Amino acid sequence: MGRRLCIFSALFLPSMGGVEVFTDHLARTLEDEGHAVTIVTNDTHGEGERERLSEGVEVVRLPCWGLVGGRLPVPKPNRRLRALLRGLKRDAFDGVLVNTRFYPHSLIGAWVARRQGGRAVVLDHGADYLTFGNPLLDKVVAAYEHGVTAILKRFVPAFYGVSPSSVTWLSRFGIEGAGVIPNAIDAESYRSLASARSFRRELGVPSQAPVVSFVGRLVPEKGVREFVEAARLVSSSTPVAFVVAGEGPLEEELRRNAPSCVSLVGRLEPHDVAALLGESDLFCFPSRSEGFGSALLEAAICGALPITTDVGIARSLVPDESYGIVLDEPSAEKIAEAVDECVMRLADTKQRAARCAERAASLYSWEESAAALIDALDRAMPQR
Repeated sequence: MGRRLCIFSALFLPSMGGVEVFTDHLARTLEDEGHAVTIVTNDTHGEGERERLSEGVEVVRLPCWGLVGGRLPVPKPNRRLRALLRGLKRDAFDGVLVNTRFYPHSLIGAWVARRQGGRAVVLDHGADYLTFGNPLLDKVVAAYEHGVTAILKRFVPAFYGVSPSSVTWLSRFGIEGAGVIPNAIDAESYRSLASARSFRRELGVPSQAPVVSFVGRLVPEKGVREFVEAARLVSSSTPVAFVVAGEGPLEEELRRNAPSCVSLVGRLEPHDVAALLGESDLFCFPSRSEGFGSALLEAAICGALPITTDVGIARSLVPDESYGIVLDEPSAEKIAEAVDECVMRLADTKQRAARCAERAASLYSWEESAAALIDALDRAMPQR
Protein backbone atom coordinates (compact mmCIF):
# COMPACT_ATOMS: atom_id res chain seq x y z
CA MET A 1 0.00 0.00 0.00
CA GLY A 2 1.30 3.43 -0.92
CA ARG A 3 2.26 6.02 1.65
CA ARG A 4 1.77 9.75 2.02
CA LEU A 5 5.20 11.34 2.06
CA CYS A 6 6.33 14.93 2.43
CA ILE A 7 9.55 16.44 1.07
CA PHE A 8 10.69 19.85 2.32
CA SER A 9 13.01 21.57 -0.15
CA ALA A 10 13.73 25.27 0.39
CA LEU A 11 14.24 25.71 -3.36
CA PHE A 12 12.39 23.86 -6.10
CA LEU A 13 11.57 24.18 -9.77
CA PRO A 14 11.57 26.51 -11.64
CA SER A 15 14.67 27.32 -9.59
CA MET A 16 17.47 25.19 -11.04
CA GLY A 17 20.05 23.41 -8.94
CA GLY A 18 21.17 20.00 -7.79
CA VAL A 19 18.78 19.77 -4.83
CA GLU A 20 15.85 20.95 -6.94
CA VAL A 21 16.50 18.29 -9.59
CA PHE A 22 17.04 15.65 -6.89
CA THR A 23 13.69 16.50 -5.29
CA ASP A 24 11.83 16.36 -8.59
CA HIS A 25 13.27 12.99 -9.68
CA LEU A 26 12.87 11.42 -6.26
CA ALA A 27 9.24 12.52 -5.98
CA ARG A 28 8.39 11.11 -9.39
CA THR A 29 10.12 7.81 -8.60
CA LEU A 30 8.18 7.53 -5.33
CA GLU A 31 4.97 8.23 -7.26
CA ASP A 32 5.83 5.47 -9.75
CA GLU A 33 6.16 3.12 -6.77
CA GLY A 34 2.63 3.96 -5.60
CA HIS A 35 3.29 6.70 -3.04
CA ALA A 36 1.67 10.16 -2.84
CA VAL A 37 4.16 13.00 -2.40
CA THR A 38 3.73 16.58 -1.20
CA ILE A 39 6.70 18.86 -1.92
CA VAL A 40 6.82 21.87 0.40
CA THR A 41 8.99 24.70 -0.91
CA ASN A 42 9.10 28.50 -1.01
CA ASP A 43 7.34 30.68 -3.57
CA THR A 44 10.57 32.26 -4.85
CA HIS A 45 9.25 32.77 -8.40
CA GLY A 46 5.64 33.83 -7.76
CA GLU A 47 4.23 30.50 -8.96
CA GLY A 48 1.37 30.46 -6.45
CA GLU A 49 0.84 28.45 -3.30
CA ARG A 50 -0.36 25.16 -4.80
CA GLU A 51 0.40 23.20 -7.94
CA ARG A 52 -0.24 19.60 -8.93
CA LEU A 53 2.64 18.24 -10.99
CA SER A 54 0.92 14.89 -11.55
CA GLU A 55 -1.72 12.70 -9.99
CA GLY A 56 0.58 11.72 -7.13
CA VAL A 57 2.82 14.80 -6.69
CA GLU A 58 1.59 18.10 -5.26
CA VAL A 59 3.65 21.24 -4.58
CA VAL A 60 2.88 23.63 -1.72
CA ARG A 61 4.76 26.95 -1.86
CA LEU A 62 5.16 29.08 1.23
CA PRO A 63 5.23 32.90 1.02
CA CYS A 64 8.80 34.11 1.44
CA TRP A 65 11.42 36.80 1.06
CA GLY A 66 14.19 35.79 -1.35
CA LEU A 67 17.39 36.96 0.31
CA VAL A 68 20.92 36.79 -1.18
CA GLY A 69 19.65 36.92 -4.75
CA GLY A 70 16.96 34.35 -4.01
CA ARG A 71 19.42 31.75 -2.72
CA LEU A 72 18.24 32.13 0.88
CA PRO A 73 14.42 32.13 1.05
CA VAL A 74 12.96 33.16 4.39
CA PRO A 75 9.24 32.41 5.01
CA LYS A 76 7.03 35.44 5.64
CA PRO A 77 5.24 35.07 9.00
CA ASN A 78 1.86 36.13 7.63
CA ARG A 79 -1.70 34.79 7.58
CA ARG A 80 -1.13 32.70 4.43
CA LEU A 81 1.89 30.97 5.98
CA ARG A 82 -0.07 30.14 9.13
CA ALA A 83 -2.96 28.74 7.10
CA LEU A 84 -0.66 26.56 5.00
CA LEU A 85 1.15 25.26 8.08
CA ARG A 86 -2.16 24.38 9.75
CA GLY A 87 -3.04 22.34 6.67
CA LEU A 88 0.32 20.54 6.70
CA LYS A 89 -0.03 19.85 10.43
CA ARG A 90 -3.38 18.15 9.80
CA ASP A 91 -2.04 15.94 6.99
CA ALA A 92 -1.26 12.40 8.08
CA PHE A 93 2.19 12.00 6.53
CA ASP A 94 3.92 8.65 6.85
CA GLY A 95 7.33 10.27 6.52
CA VAL A 96 8.98 13.68 6.22
CA LEU A 97 12.23 14.30 4.34
CA VAL A 98 14.01 17.64 4.77
CA ASN A 99 16.56 18.47 2.09
CA THR A 100 19.53 20.37 3.59
CA ARG A 101 19.83 21.53 7.20
CA PHE A 102 20.65 25.26 7.03
CA TYR A 103 17.48 26.97 5.83
CA PRO A 104 14.70 28.35 8.07
CA HIS A 105 12.54 26.14 5.84
CA SER A 106 14.34 23.10 7.29
CA LEU A 107 13.15 24.02 10.78
CA ILE A 108 9.55 24.07 9.55
CA GLY A 109 9.99 20.60 8.07
CA ALA A 110 11.35 19.23 11.35
CA TRP A 111 8.47 20.88 13.22
CA VAL A 112 5.87 19.28 10.90
CA ALA A 113 7.45 15.85 11.39
CA ARG A 114 7.29 16.26 15.17
CA ARG A 115 3.64 17.29 14.94
CA GLN A 116 3.09 14.01 13.07
CA GLY A 117 4.50 12.14 16.05
CA GLY A 118 7.86 11.24 14.52
CA ARG A 119 11.23 12.61 13.44
CA ALA A 120 12.23 14.19 10.17
CA VAL A 121 14.93 12.65 8.01
CA VAL A 122 17.32 15.52 7.23
CA LEU A 123 19.45 14.94 4.14
CA ASP A 124 22.62 17.03 3.84
CA HIS A 125 23.76 17.64 0.26
CA GLY A 126 27.03 19.44 1.01
CA ALA A 127 30.56 18.79 2.23
CA ASP A 128 31.61 22.37 3.00
CA TYR A 129 30.13 25.68 4.05
CA LEU A 130 28.01 27.70 1.65
CA THR A 131 30.16 30.16 -0.26
CA PHE A 132 29.30 33.40 -2.03
CA GLY A 133 32.82 34.35 -3.13
CA ASN A 134 33.08 37.07 -0.49
CA PRO A 135 35.39 36.18 2.46
CA LEU A 136 33.57 38.40 4.95
CA LEU A 137 30.11 37.24 3.88
CA ASP A 138 31.28 33.61 3.89
CA LYS A 139 32.35 33.89 7.54
CA VAL A 140 28.93 35.28 8.45
CA VAL A 141 27.21 32.49 6.51
CA ALA A 142 29.33 29.81 8.25
CA ALA A 143 28.28 31.19 11.64
CA TYR A 144 24.68 31.27 10.43
CA GLU A 145 24.91 27.59 9.36
CA HIS A 146 26.07 26.59 12.83
CA GLY A 147 23.27 28.59 14.43
CA VAL A 148 20.46 27.12 12.32
CA THR A 149 21.87 23.62 12.65
CA ALA A 150 22.00 23.97 16.45
CA ILE A 151 18.29 24.85 16.45
CA LEU A 152 17.49 22.01 14.06
CA LYS A 153 19.25 19.50 16.32
CA ARG A 154 16.73 20.29 19.08
CA PHE A 155 14.08 18.50 17.00
CA VAL A 156 16.28 15.36 17.13
CA PRO A 157 15.90 14.48 13.43
CA ALA A 158 17.74 11.58 11.79
CA PHE A 159 20.62 13.06 9.80
CA TYR A 160 21.79 11.47 6.54
CA GLY A 161 24.22 12.52 3.82
CA VAL A 162 23.89 12.35 0.07
CA SER A 163 27.36 10.76 -0.05
CA PRO A 164 29.97 9.47 2.41
CA SER A 165 31.63 12.91 2.19
CA SER A 166 28.40 14.55 3.33
CA VAL A 167 28.09 12.14 6.26
CA THR A 168 31.66 12.98 7.31
CA TRP A 169 30.92 16.71 6.98
CA LEU A 170 28.06 16.42 9.47
CA SER A 171 30.58 15.72 12.22
CA ARG A 172 31.71 19.37 11.94
CA PHE A 173 28.37 20.24 13.54
CA GLY A 174 28.58 17.57 16.23
CA ILE A 175 26.27 15.25 14.29
CA GLU A 176 26.73 11.52 13.77
CA GLY A 177 25.21 10.72 10.39
CA ALA A 178 22.88 7.71 10.25
CA GLY A 179 23.75 6.74 6.67
CA VAL A 180 23.61 7.69 3.00
CA ILE A 181 20.62 8.45 0.79
CA PRO A 182 22.38 8.94 -2.54
CA ASN A 183 21.62 11.14 -5.48
CA ALA A 184 20.99 9.21 -8.69
CA ILE A 185 20.68 9.28 -12.44
CA ASP A 186 18.54 7.60 -15.07
CA ALA A 187 21.34 6.54 -17.38
CA GLU A 188 19.35 5.98 -20.54
CA SER A 189 17.28 9.12 -20.09
CA TYR A 190 20.35 11.25 -19.48
CA ARG A 191 22.20 9.95 -22.52
CA SER A 192 19.10 10.43 -24.69
CA LEU A 193 18.88 14.02 -23.42
CA ALA A 194 21.95 14.98 -25.46
CA SER A 195 21.41 17.54 -28.21
CA ALA A 196 22.66 17.07 -31.76
CA ARG A 197 25.33 19.67 -31.14
CA SER A 198 28.89 18.57 -32.00
CA PHE A 199 31.59 20.39 -30.08
CA ARG A 200 34.30 18.58 -32.01
CA ARG A 201 32.97 20.08 -35.21
CA GLU A 202 32.32 23.54 -33.75
CA LEU A 203 35.79 23.76 -32.20
CA GLY A 204 37.62 22.13 -35.10
CA VAL A 205 38.95 19.23 -33.03
CA PRO A 206 40.60 16.53 -35.21
CA SER A 207 38.83 13.18 -35.05
CA GLN A 208 41.88 11.44 -33.55
CA ALA A 209 42.42 14.07 -30.82
CA PRO A 210 41.16 13.12 -27.34
CA VAL A 211 38.78 15.59 -25.68
CA VAL A 212 39.17 16.44 -21.99
CA SER A 213 36.24 18.36 -20.54
CA PHE A 214 35.46 20.35 -17.40
CA VAL A 215 31.88 21.33 -16.47
CA GLY A 216 31.09 23.54 -13.50
CA ARG A 217 31.14 27.01 -12.01
CA LEU A 218 34.26 28.94 -12.84
CA VAL A 219 35.30 29.56 -9.25
CA PRO A 220 38.60 28.74 -7.51
CA GLU A 221 37.23 25.91 -5.37
CA LYS A 222 36.25 23.91 -8.47
CA GLY A 223 39.91 23.65 -9.56
CA VAL A 224 39.33 25.18 -12.98
CA ARG A 225 42.53 27.26 -12.82
CA GLU A 226 44.53 24.06 -12.29
CA PHE A 227 42.66 22.37 -15.14
CA VAL A 228 43.58 25.14 -17.58
CA GLU A 229 47.19 25.21 -16.39
CA ALA A 230 47.39 21.42 -16.79
CA ALA A 231 46.51 21.85 -20.46
CA ARG A 232 49.67 23.91 -20.82
CA LEU A 233 51.74 21.17 -19.14
CA VAL A 234 50.47 18.11 -21.02
CA SER A 235 53.41 16.63 -22.91
CA SER A 236 51.62 14.06 -25.08
CA SER A 237 52.75 13.89 -28.69
CA THR A 238 49.06 13.49 -29.62
CA PRO A 239 47.09 16.76 -29.83
CA VAL A 240 44.62 17.02 -26.93
CA ALA A 241 41.61 19.36 -26.83
CA PHE A 242 40.53 20.82 -23.48
CA VAL A 243 36.98 22.18 -23.17
CA VAL A 244 35.69 24.30 -20.27
CA ALA A 245 31.90 24.64 -19.91
CA GLY A 246 30.52 27.02 -17.31
CA GLU A 247 30.41 30.59 -16.16
CA GLY A 248 31.61 32.44 -13.09
CA PRO A 249 33.97 35.10 -11.74
CA LEU A 250 37.12 33.47 -13.21
CA GLU A 251 35.84 33.44 -16.79
CA GLU A 252 37.55 36.64 -17.96
CA GLU A 253 40.87 35.63 -16.35
CA LEU A 254 40.75 32.19 -17.96
CA ARG A 255 39.97 33.62 -21.40
CA ARG A 256 43.00 35.90 -21.11
CA ASN A 257 45.42 33.24 -19.95
CA ALA A 258 44.28 29.94 -21.45
CA PRO A 259 46.59 28.26 -24.00
CA SER A 260 45.32 27.66 -27.53
CA CYS A 261 44.36 24.04 -26.81
CA VAL A 262 41.69 25.23 -24.32
CA SER A 263 38.23 26.29 -25.49
CA LEU A 264 35.82 28.08 -23.16
CA VAL A 265 32.27 27.48 -24.38
CA GLY A 266 30.38 29.30 -21.62
CA ARG A 267 27.34 28.10 -19.75
CA LEU A 268 25.56 25.25 -21.50
CA GLU A 269 22.00 24.02 -21.24
CA PRO A 270 21.67 20.48 -19.82
CA HIS A 271 21.11 18.86 -23.23
CA ASP A 272 24.28 20.50 -24.57
CA VAL A 273 26.25 19.40 -21.49
CA ALA A 274 25.17 15.83 -22.22
CA ALA A 275 26.30 16.25 -25.83
CA LEU A 276 29.72 17.55 -24.73
CA LEU A 277 30.18 14.70 -22.25
CA GLY A 278 29.22 12.19 -24.91
CA GLU A 279 32.08 13.48 -27.09
CA SER A 280 34.60 13.59 -24.22
CA ASP A 281 37.22 10.92 -23.65
CA LEU A 282 38.17 12.26 -20.22
CA PHE A 283 36.31 14.31 -17.65
CA CYS A 284 38.39 16.29 -15.16
CA PHE A 285 36.83 17.05 -11.77
CA PRO A 286 39.54 18.68 -9.60
CA SER A 287 37.10 20.17 -7.08
CA ARG A 288 38.20 20.83 -3.50
CA SER A 289 34.84 19.99 -1.97
CA GLU A 290 31.63 18.34 -3.18
CA GLY A 291 28.67 16.91 -1.33
CA PHE A 292 27.87 14.48 -4.13
CA GLY A 293 29.32 15.41 -7.51
CA SER A 294 26.47 15.15 -10.02
CA ALA A 295 28.69 16.29 -12.89
CA LEU A 296 31.05 13.40 -12.16
CA LEU A 297 28.19 10.92 -12.33
CA GLU A 298 26.81 12.43 -15.55
CA ALA A 299 30.21 12.29 -17.20
CA ALA A 300 30.74 8.67 -16.20
CA ILE A 301 27.32 7.70 -17.58
CA CYS A 302 28.27 9.30 -20.91
CA GLY A 303 31.51 7.31 -21.17
CA ALA A 304 34.08 9.93 -20.16
CA LEU A 305 36.77 8.49 -17.88
CA PRO A 306 36.87 10.40 -14.56
CA ILE A 307 40.02 12.18 -13.40
CA THR A 308 38.84 13.43 -10.04
CA THR A 309 39.83 14.50 -6.57
CA ASP A 310 38.61 12.48 -3.59
CA VAL A 311 35.32 14.35 -3.13
CA GLY A 312 31.67 13.34 -3.06
CA ILE A 313 31.08 9.95 -4.66
CA ALA A 314 34.56 9.72 -6.21
CA ARG A 315 35.75 6.70 -4.18
CA SER A 316 32.45 4.87 -4.67
CA LEU A 317 32.41 5.50 -8.40
CA VAL A 318 36.15 4.89 -8.85
CA PRO A 319 37.08 2.16 -6.33
CA ASP A 320 40.36 1.46 -8.13
CA GLU A 321 42.33 2.52 -11.22
CA SER A 322 40.39 0.20 -13.52
CA TYR A 323 37.49 2.69 -13.25
CA GLY A 324 39.33 6.01 -13.43
CA ILE A 325 41.86 8.13 -11.58
CA VAL A 326 41.48 9.67 -8.12
CA LEU A 327 44.10 12.39 -7.66
CA ASP A 328 45.89 12.72 -4.34
CA GLU A 329 46.02 16.50 -4.90
CA PRO A 330 44.30 18.85 -7.39
CA SER A 331 47.49 20.38 -8.79
CA ALA A 332 48.06 21.21 -12.44
CA GLU A 333 51.04 18.85 -12.49
CA LYS A 334 49.03 15.88 -11.21
CA ILE A 335 46.20 16.57 -13.65
CA ALA A 336 48.65 16.79 -16.55
CA GLU A 337 50.30 13.50 -15.54
CA ALA A 338 46.92 11.76 -15.43
CA VAL A 339 45.90 13.12 -18.84
CA ASP A 340 49.23 12.06 -20.37
CA GLU A 341 48.81 8.55 -18.95
CA CYS A 342 45.28 8.19 -20.35
CA VAL A 343 46.14 9.63 -23.77
CA MET A 344 49.14 7.31 -24.19
CA ARG A 345 46.86 4.30 -23.52
CA LEU A 346 43.69 5.48 -25.22
CA ALA A 347 42.28 2.01 -25.99
CA ASP A 348 42.67 1.02 -22.35
CA THR A 349 41.17 4.37 -21.31
CA LYS A 350 38.02 3.63 -23.31
CA GLN A 351 37.67 0.21 -21.66
CA ARG A 352 38.04 1.75 -18.20
CA ALA A 353 35.45 4.42 -19.08
CA ALA A 354 32.95 1.75 -20.21
CA ARG A 355 33.48 -0.13 -16.94
CA CYS A 356 32.90 3.07 -14.94
CA ALA A 357 29.73 3.87 -16.92
CA GLU A 358 28.31 0.44 -16.11
CA ARG A 359 29.13 0.87 -12.43
CA ALA A 360 27.54 4.33 -12.31
CA ALA A 361 24.29 3.07 -13.85
CA SER A 362 24.04 0.17 -11.41
CA LEU A 363 24.95 2.04 -8.22
CA TYR A 364 23.05 5.29 -8.65
CA SER A 365 19.52 4.52 -9.81
CA TRP A 366 16.51 6.46 -8.54
CA GLU A 367 14.96 3.20 -7.38
CA GLU A 368 17.95 2.65 -5.06
CA SER A 369 17.64 6.22 -3.73
CA ALA A 370 13.92 5.79 -3.09
CA ALA A 371 14.54 2.49 -1.28
CA ALA A 372 17.19 4.12 0.93
CA LEU A 373 14.77 6.94 1.78
CA ILE A 374 11.91 4.59 2.66
CA ASP A 375 14.24 2.63 4.94
CA ALA A 376 15.34 5.85 6.67
CA LEU A 377 11.74 7.03 7.09
CA ASP A 378 10.72 3.66 8.56
CA ARG A 379 13.34 4.16 11.24
CA ALA A 380 12.34 7.76 11.97
CA MET A 381 8.54 7.80 11.76
CA PRO A 382 5.96 5.63 13.60
CA GLN A 383 4.06 3.10 11.50
CA ARG A 384 0.43 4.11 10.98
